[in-house]
Amino acid sequence: MKCSLKFLWMASLLFCSVLLSGEARVNTEVQAGPLYRVVGSLLSISCNVTDLPPVGARNEFEFRMKKPENPNFEINIISTGDEDFSFARYTSRVRNAEITLTHVGENSVVFEVQRLQKDDEGEYECSVVNPYTEYDGAYSAKTIVKVSASLSHTEGDALTLTCQASSNTIQHTHLSFAWFLRKNTEDSGHPIILMDRDFTLKPGQEFQERYQAGLIRLDKIGEATYRLKMSQLEQSDQGEIYCEAQEWIQDPDRSWYSIAQRVAGETNLTVMTTLQEGQQLSVTCSVDTQNLREKFFSVAWLREGVELAQIGPTGVLSAGPDYSAREQEGELRAARIGDRDYRLILQPVRTKDQGEYICRAWSQDRGQNGVFTQGAAQDSSPQLVSISATENGLSVQIQNGVTAFKEGDRLELTCEVDGVNDQLSVTWQHRSTSTLKSVFTSVISLSQEGVMEKSEGFINRKVKALRPAHDTFTLELADLTPSDSGDYQCTVSEWKTNSKTNSASGSTSVIVKPVDTFAKVILKSRTTIVKVGETVELICLIRQLSLPITLTWSLQRDDSTVNNILTVYSNGTISWSGEQHRYQLKIQKKTNDDSYYLIINGASLKEAGRYQCEASVFLENIHKKLRPSNQLAVRVNNPESKLSLTSTPALTRNINTDVKMKCSVSSPTSTSSRYAVTWLLQQHGENKTIVSTDRDALVTFGQQVELNQMQRISMSRTQGPGFELTIRQARSSDKGLYTCEVVEWLQDPRGEWFDLPPTSKSTQLTIIEPECLQSNDLHLNKTTQHLNVMEGTDVELKCSLISAAPGASFFYRVMWRYTRLNSSIVSAPLVELDHTGLLRYPPNPKVRHLQGRLRLSRPSQSSFHLGLQGVHEEDSGTYECQVEQYQLDQDGQWQQKASDNTGPITLTVNVAGMIISLRVLPRQVYRYSYISS
Repeated sequence: MKCSLKFLWMASLLFCSVLLSGEARVNTEVQAGPLYRVVGSLLSISCNVTDLPPVGARNEFEFRMKKPENPNFEINIISTGDEDFSFARYTSRVRNAEITLTHVGENSVVFEVQRLQKDDEGEYECSVVNPYTEYDGAYSAKTIVKVSASLSHTEGDALTLTCQASSNTIQHTHLSFAWFLRKNTEDSGHPIILMDRDFTLKPGQEFQERYQAGLIRLDKIGEATYRLKMSQLEQSDQGEIYCEAQEWIQDPDRSWYSIAQRVAGETNLTVMTTLQEGQQLSVTCSVDTQNLREKFFSVAWLREGVELAQIGPTGVLSAGPDYSAREQEGELRAARIGDRDYRLILQPVRTKDQGEYICRAWSQDRGQNGVFTQGAAQDSSPQLVSISATENGLSVQIQNGVTAFKEGDRLELTCEVDGVNDQLSVTWQHRSTSTLKSVFTSVISLSQEGVMEKSEGFINRKVKALRPAHDTFTLELADLTPSDSGDYQCTVSEWKTNSKTNSASGSTSVIVKPVDTFAKVILKSRTTIVKVGETVELICLIRQLSLPITLTWSLQRDDSTVNNILTVYSNGTISWSGEQHRYQLKIQKKTNDDSYYLIINGASLKEAGRYQCEASVFLENIHKKLRPSNQLAVRVNNPESKLSLTSTPALTRNINTDVKMKCSVSSPTSTSSRYAVTWLLQQHGENKTIVSTDRDALVTFGQQVELNQMQRISMSRTQGPGFELTIRQARSSDKGLYTCEVVEWLQDPRGEWFDLPPTSKSTQLTIIEPECLQSNDLHLNKTTQHLNVMEGTDVELKCSLISAAPGASFFYRVMWRYTRLNSSIVSAPLVELDHTGLLRYPPNPKVRHLQGRLRLSRPSQSSFHLGLQGVHEEDSGTYECQVEQYQLDQDGQWQQKASDNTGPITLTVNVAGMIISLRVLPRQVYRYSYISS
């Protein structure tokens, strides 16, 4: 394939590169390449060595190069220590000072070629002479320089380039063709326009809008010539333009395969800026290096070698001697507008301001003492500026002291006009900083008759064009967004009899920072660890935001579910999502900081968790959320227990006597406390629960407590409060260490109960068996009886002693109990004759149907019969007689000596006509005896 290029062009912008040294001690650096330059321009390469002590006053350096066509052959150019170092081809240029190598410090030099030639393209190497026998590090560094032809055009001019591409392949092939623009030091170019192998035209992404507007075309002229035409060149078009052709062949499976590719030589294009007197000049520089955020730089702007202004490593602006007065008057401004971007603005410009502008940047190393050390400097490619004098006498100037705004701010620009003779109209235009919108578009206009007209893209925006004075126009644009950044132009036209006679324009640059890049949401609190019932105050601080906001408070508990508490809207209304009575909101507004207080009144355990606040602003008809605040953990702890108890001291009681033990609350934590109490018995090293009550006084026996024990044990509450345990007819098995364990319950502000750690007191119980008591024996008839009677019959149930200990000093207590047939309910007492002779019928709803028809008789000393008059069917059930033997001890206290029960007597009351089947079941006989100690 054969491909040739007729015109080529390229450009370079400012960049800096700092190479980081490795572990070796000595390091040599030059600015990273490739360095793009054009024929006739200045080439400047700085070289610096570190950690190599000079032999004398300074170190010596040498520069060599290699040609692209012969990369294995080194050519000596110049040396600081050897006048005869240069090869013949460079000797005359070195002697005539067209090529120089100058020390700028003991360890730094600058290599310069005053007027580059195309033959100067190649790889340049800077070496430091090592006077020592040992090597420790890098003593040389390399960079690549590319030199190309150059075209110079004025902004707004048209550019036409042609490129020839043809194929000599015998087979049937297709060609694809494209024009590319390579900016700055980019390795690859951006497509301007391309024609694919199917002959379809496609613009590059950055040039799509201009292509659709008809400002970019690609035409094929004849068989092998492709022509690029760009109307209205822009400053962003500077760089290298080159063409690329590819040859494609189709395989039998109809797939395409590239068999050849060729890129033609490059041509550098410089686009000169043209301005009128009074307009604004903006020169932007970009610094490019590794680890940019970790380094400091100084940037300066120069016109024709004279410094206009400089921004130091700490961001301080200083104007050059010739421009200090203009800086004080506000005509010169410079600022760092991004991580790597710096901008200089001159407004209004004058004819003397035209010429060649460059940016110069150098690194600044900050020592431990805070002093900065200047590194090697590097210059950008030049930007040519042409300024023409105003011919018609009409001049326009935008007076605006603020060029940086925050999202949501209000933009106000003032345009002042000089030389007014007739009626004026004004058009305000905007050009975005985005490469996709690099042409001015109308914002709003004000006709000479005073009619205001918004452009289509600003119909729904709050924008005004006003004329407060005959020579003053203002633009007001509310609710700024980042897309409003860019250049604003005020074009004023003079009219006479409905004909436009003169026009003049002025422009300024505006930067709108997104709201989330400067606004901060911070959550803090003076106290985040509190006790139940205390108050917590959380402060959500909104900094650097003057817009109305919507703020939402949220709480995330341990279950990881985020719950919104409330939302306060920009109009002041509050929407509650949680429990309102727990929280209170307070707002304090200041100039740059707003404080939103969330107050938790009387915190409970449910208010514990991680709190967060999130703010949003209403922009472009949507709520734009800011970065949420940090999460702040709030801990709510239970109060410390102040509970103290007193208990009954150690007890010694005789067997078969009643025992009472008590523990009392002597000092509660709160007067509204409730108590859960558990009595524990420790025997043989093991604890078992006897009886317990919860905070609502519900009594529960322990699982190891048998039924006969339940009948003898009870617990009651007394004033104080006190908790009394009663054991009736104590037995030897009841002795041991009794512990009263009390758990105090409190209510939190929500009304929910929580418990504090338990407190306990113990009492040792000893059971003795007095020797003075006589032995006894008591036995009742254990035979199971079944009685089957007809309804209405009188029935007598017999309870007789079979044997008992002799002696008149024994007395008996008799109790008859009844259990309804087929019922699991514990038996109910019917009648009781105690050992003192007192007879009573205990009231009980369960046996109400029997009351009034019961008769207890004692036909003999050892017989206790129960009579039932006129039995009913509901009287059916099991009847049981219990007899207890008592004796007075030496202290006059009644002591129970023995107890026994009869066998169960089953009574079945039949209604006439019923047939009952009876079955006698054996029952084990229990014997009770007293063993004297």
